[in-house]
Amino acid sequence: MKLVNPEFDLLNELEFLIESSKKRVKRAVNGELNLLFWQIGKRINDEILLNNRAEYGKQVVPTIAEKLTAKYGRNFEARNLRRMMQFATSMNDFKIVAPVAPQLTWSHIIELLSVKTFDGRIFYANLAIEENWSKRELRKQINLKAFERTEIANLQMKSESNDLLNTFKDPYVLDFLNLKSSFIESDLESAILRDLENFILELGKGFAFMERQKRIIIDGEDFNLDLLFYNRNLKRLVAVELKLGKFQAQFKGQMELYLKWLNRYEKAEDEKEPIGLILCAESNKEQIELLEMHKDGIMVAEYWTVMPPKKEMEQKLHQLLMEAKERMLIYGKEKEL
Repeated sequence: MKLVNPEFDLLNELEFLIESSKKRVKRAVNGELNLLFWQIGKRINDEILLNNRAEYGKQVVPTIAEKLTAKYGRNFEARNLRRMMQFATSMNDFKIVAPVAPQLTWSHIIELLSVKTFDGRIFYANLAIEENWSKRELRKQINLKAFERTEIANLQMKSESNDLLNTFKDPYVLDFLNLKSSFIESDLESAILRDLENFILELGKGFAFMERQKRIIIDGEDFNLDLLFYNRNLKRLVAVELKLGKFQAQFKGQMELYLKWLNRYEKAEDEKEPIGLILCAESNKEQIELLEMHKDGIMVAEYWTVMPPKKEMEQKLHQLLMEAKERMLIYGKEKEL
């Protein structure tokens, strides 16, 4: 029989209270500093604009930095003051900054400054908060162009229901699987299961693994769904099929069959209809567009097993985004007819 030590239990509880309080105090201090840094950046920017001279800015920043650093420490060195100015310029609406900045560290904010668009900065800021990303993980996701890839996927889904926005990416970067140049479908599946943590991180927020090679029996015939996930945020089952080659039109019928079966036999009463993700080595964009797979809750995305060089990746994603926007424009005009 195990003896209970009341003093030990009390000590554990008190330590928990102290550590929790310390974390809250740290978050509060970080939040207040971030808002202060934004206000400082805004005030300096306004002063420079008022004088309407870039040269004035070059002179005033070092002068102010020297005096503030002497009085308040290294946080106010010239380099950091310029970051504060960039922060206030790149996120210039205080109503948006006020709820977001207190939940991030200044190191997170600095990483966000490298993102080119306002929408991108807000996207990464919200994800960093929701997923509790470290500075290193935030930097990794920015380098992997998570925002641009999510934007491409959003354009394909064209969902009338906003709950599917920001759910998928296109393409998915699976370089962490370290696959050889030639592999079969089972190799891809096995590699994903060996590194499930990174795969789920690449899938995005809310995904939880449920089953591999999910057995489905219809009319006495066996079918096997490659991977089955559940998205807690969407309250939906997510069927994932892995394909080695180009997308083919018959993939749609296969996925529709799986989704209808899951909807009938696996979906809980409080869940929404299942959705599907078909991962292909290469997609056929026009076929996907003509099939209007988004209407059936099916996303088709490419996967890259090798990470391209940064410049090449930026060019590829830019091209994919422009093509997706053009197809969206054509689709919108067709709907008006």
